[in-house]
Amino acid sequence: MTQPQEKLKAKDFATDLEVRWCPGCGDYSILKQVQSVFAELGFDRDKVAIISGIGCSSRFPYYMNTYGMHSIHGRAPAISTGLKIANPDLDVWVITGDGDGLSIGGNHLLHVLRRNVDLNILLFNNQIYGLTKGQYSPTSELHKRTKSTPLGSIDHPVNPIAFALGADATFIARAMDRDPKHLQAMIKRARQHKGASFLEIYQNCNIFNDGTFLTFTNKETRPQTTVFLEHGQPLVFGKNREKGIRLECTTPVLVDLEKDGYSAGDLWIHDETDRAKAQILSRFFDDPDTGMNTFPRPFGVFYAEDRPCYEDMLWEQVEAATNAQGKGDLDELLSSGLTWEIG
Repeated sequence: MTQPQEKLKAKDFATDLEVRWCPGCGDYSILKQVQSVFAELGFDRDKVAIISGIGCSSRFPYYMNTYGMHSIHGRAPAISTGLKIANPDLDVWVITGDGDGLSIGGNHLLHVLRRNVDLNILLFNNQIYGLTKGQYSPTSELHKRTKSTPLGSIDHPVNPIAFALGADATFIARAMDRDPKHLQAMIKRARQHKGASFLEIYQNCNIFNDGTFLTFTNKETRPQTTVFLEHGQPLVFGKNREKGIRLECTTPVLVDLEKDGYSAGDLWIHDETDRAKAQILSRFFDDPDTGMNTFPRPFGVFYAEDRPCYEDMLWEQVEAATNAQGKGDLDELLSSGLTWEIG
């Protein structure tokens, strides 16, 4: 009689390799939360694969006691697509960064999102190139002074959430390294989604871009600068939840519930199935020209929809063709038609 498999703990998903990130790096928190979620959900390590590209975040597979591959720059989505098609039963996780995923890998990330391959994509965003020692990245703010932009960056920054929406992704969310409870909740939601899930994680690089997200993580400023999205709930924030956001036609408006005479029922009610409203939320971002933003930064699920997965439709086509034409013979196929010999 087969003995029931003992439930794994978070430490069972850790390897014996030395974790070689800088002390204080936000990647440590993300690693811990992923290991904890995998254990809580009862993952079978033999059915999990973690694929990364190049960058600090891409060392992730070394530290997870699962199958994995530290692949090539920007190509983790492409490799993961092939892996998921070949073995649909695998739980495939893509680990990437703002540099790896949105520069050289932007094209691959776009296509895996639009195809809706059933992958879980975690994009660590620290708005800097950390592994190569502090150059500006695609998400770095305008006028950012770095080793590669000593006079300040003149590049308009990529907005990862807007990028994912533009690629017609079916699940889009945002979390941060310094809010472990919420981060775990978002990892679980991403895993529950059938299709390509995209989770942007604000991650502090304490060596080359320390404190870039401090306003959202500091306990003093966080209540005024963040709004947490919950499906069916009003957009309320503030130290005493005294502030809210109304949507007047398509224009978001900040209100003070205590002074302006509004109640929670008068506010914008979050609907994570509404793509148009998700587009508006994605623009609650610093103005590239002024660096200012009057709206709080949203965290949580921006958008989610059900849509057929690429690999499921592909295998349906294969099955239909096989039923109609037979299994076929590869050697016969290669030797059919016009052939020639090179002397």
